[in-house]
Amino acid sequence: MTFFPRPSSIFPTILLVLGCAFAASAQSDRPELTRRGENDRAEDKTVLGSIRGRIVLPDGNFIKSNVRITLQTFRAAVTTIYTDNQGQFEFPDLIPGNYQLEIDPTDREQFEPSNESVQVFKGLPSVLTLTLKAREPNRTRSIGSVSVAELDSSIPSSARKEFQKATAATQKGLSDEAIAHLRKAIAISPMFVMAYNDLGVQLLAQGKLDEAAESLQKAVSLDPKAFNPALNYGIVLVYLHRFAEANETLSRALTMQSSSAAAHLYLGLAQKGIGNNEQAAGQWKLAYEAGGVEYAVALFYLGQNYRDEGDKSLALQYLEKYLTVVPNAANAEQARRMIAMLRQF
Repeated sequence: MTFFPRPSSIFPTILLVLGCAFAASAQSDRPELTRRGENDRAEDKTVLGSIRGRIVLPDGNFIKSNVRITLQTFRAAVTTIYTDNQGQFEFPDLIPGNYQLEIDPTDREQFEPSNESVQVFKGLPSVLTLTLKAREPNRTRSIGSVSVAELDSSIPSSARKEFQKATAATQKGLSDEAIAHLRKAIAISPMFVMAYNDLGVQLLAQGKLDEAAESLQKAVSLDPKAFNPALNYGIVLVYLHRFAEANETLSRALTMQSSSAAAHLYLGLAQKGIGNNEQAAGQWKLAYEAGGVEYAVALFYLGQNYRDEGDKSLALQYLEKYLTVVPNAANAEQARRMIAMLRQF
């Protein structure tokens, strides 16, 4: 596994963000009952599951305001978080079992609170899209007051249904079926940003990079302020080795969500691709700082980067830290070989 100039051999697991999926939200006060120590998680994450999702408006569009979500077991509340500015949320490291989500919209005059039962499975994320329910008009509403759904009805219900079918197919691992439903949603509603985003993700997963880039570029052009399409488009550009464009796109994504570990990670790859080793190192440090053990691969990249720069001390420091954090990583043996070679000189 060699670093640049062969970047295709070192890309991490795809961190793309589906419209129906993920990105961590606010800090959690989850008790130890539902999580393990960082080292335990790094060594064996197969026994835990997670809940990843997104809250969308009744018309299927992104919601930009924060929504309060409480995770409960049948005995008590476990933790409360808020969605990010794209309506995304995640509850990681959950013991398999049945949970209840309480969705509490910020604007209760327009949207109803709701509940959702979710089953968490061993070693798998439970991915879902939750649609806010608009309140029925009542006499107390001021004249001229309308819901967001009434203001923007550009996405027909038939397109939303196709999107929901795509989400269900994605959860089952049926990529071709998901793509077919997403294409139908776009045919019905050519302005459906989330459908373009998810189509791009599915196409990339199938290795169809040019088609993925086309779909994600369309999503970005339709909503330049949407974080997920910008992040995903930047990732695809890295895979296409279009590093200068990736650098611009991912830098713009970080202006929307500066804490995104994925954006920092891939921006580091883009910077490395255009020869900016120092800037690449800075981005990988930020990626690990923001994402922790989930983004420990940034430590591996740092080790390779400092090796390329001829700084043996720093290269050893980061490679050894990488093995400490994730001793059972898929490329752990490669890291050990690199360490052995560095110690010989």
